[in-house]
Amino acid sequence: MLNAQDNHLLTETGAQTPMGRMFRQFWIPALLSSELPEPDCVPVRIKVMGEDFVAFRDSHGVAAVVEPHCPHRGADLFFGRNEEGGIRCVYHGWKFDAQGRCLDMPTVEEGPGRDRICERMRLRALGVAESGGMVWVHFAPEGDRPPMPQLEFLTVPGSHRFVSKKLQECNWAQACEGGLDTAHFSFLHMSIEGGDHADAAIGNSALVTSGNPNLIRWCREDGRPRFEVLDHEAGLVIGGARKADDSELYWRISQFLLPNHGLTPAAFPGENYHGQTWVPIDDHSCWIYCYTWNPVRPLTEAERQKFSGSHAVHAETDANRVPLRNRSNCYLIDREEQKHSSYTGIRGVSEQDACIQDSQGRVADRTREHLGPTDIGIVRFRKLVLQAAKSLADGTATPAAVSPESYHVRSGSAIAAGGVPLEQVMLQRFGDRIGRVQKNSDKETA
Repeated sequence: MLNAQDNHLLTETGAQTPMGRMFRQFWIPALLSSELPEPDCVPVRIKVMGEDFVAFRDSHGVAAVVEPHCPHRGADLFFGRNEEGGIRCVYHGWKFDAQGRCLDMPTVEEGPGRDRICERMRLRALGVAESGGMVWVHFAPEGDRPPMPQLEFLTVPGSHRFVSKKLQECNWAQACEGGLDTAHFSFLHMSIEGGDHADAAIGNSALVTSGNPNLIRWCREDGRPRFEVLDHEAGLVIGGARKADDSELYWRISQFLLPNHGLTPAAFPGENYHGQTWVPIDDHSCWIYCYTWNPVRPLTEAERQKFSGSHAVHAETDANRVPLRNRSNCYLIDREEQKHSSYTGIRGVSEQDACIQDSQGRVADRTREHLGPTDIGIVRFRKLVLQAAKSLADGTATPAAVSPESYHVRSGSAIAAGGVPLEQVMLQRFGDRIGRVQKNSDKETA
């Protein structure tokens, strides 16, 4: 468990908090590129870690994220007109470009005096980079921004990936912990053996794959995986081993990458990989950016159709990216299905995750929990991010923030002989002790 002080430190990401300052060292997804579909499209309101912004795409297709209030009289630029290379406040016509520079000030007479005033009347503009179908932001001044992290899904062609976004109605940290806790698969996502629809709960998961029914059986029969954790520059490798057949072990290996990325333990070589990034909206809700990619082939249209609904890490959402099964409707739980077919009675792995994470409260009270052996990954995650926040408060920056190449890693599954340690399993599965993507990894076969 955590004490109350550390629980606040872990969960609060406002601009003046230690965790918030730690987050602001990194590039953070702020919205999907598709939310700004064309030049001069309508502006979009966003909130990132408790701070409000307006996003727009200028006439040249450049995405911008700026403070929402005009410095003249404080009018909301969400109502502004996106035109001719900038956003114009409709109150008195002041206009600003993607870098926050004032381009026009109709209420002031032309001349040197207006030019000087224009130079001072800048909007706060975040650093913006588009990659992987997402608009990423950085809070530091231009000269202090590191390169983008080399997450593998950002490096493959667009035809090889699918991205989505979903609202989560709880604090970022408990949603993240839920993604890193792979022990729960044996119950939360599992059908009841012999139920009327034995595969209903997990048929859409893509988290147990390969068409090998033994994988599901091993997860069902062994609800107490043994965990090992490896440190690396960008975060943690978390491996959970379940009993397989003939004294072998079934390993499901995830990655946590600072400050808020998780790669799921699904794929065998040649299969689709999945990941999530948990971005605080405020301390009580977050956006989850979800991505699926295949390093060796384009995704098929059938796969994209599945991901557009409820499949793997992706949720079925409305036009505002709110999951159709959510806190307000009890996730459309079906008690008959729960009684006869699955532990939850809720359809969709993403939705099952959301339900149980939200059920812990908007902000989980970690002073009341009782951790056990399968929680070692959660313990290590908390120690890592808390220490990063505390070190930054003492003047030591987080090395991962300026090490983009350390993010080029994979998670996945493996079957290995019993008694083989995680580090050796990683070498056998990935050719590297922490899962770095190898130059010959494109030789994987489906």
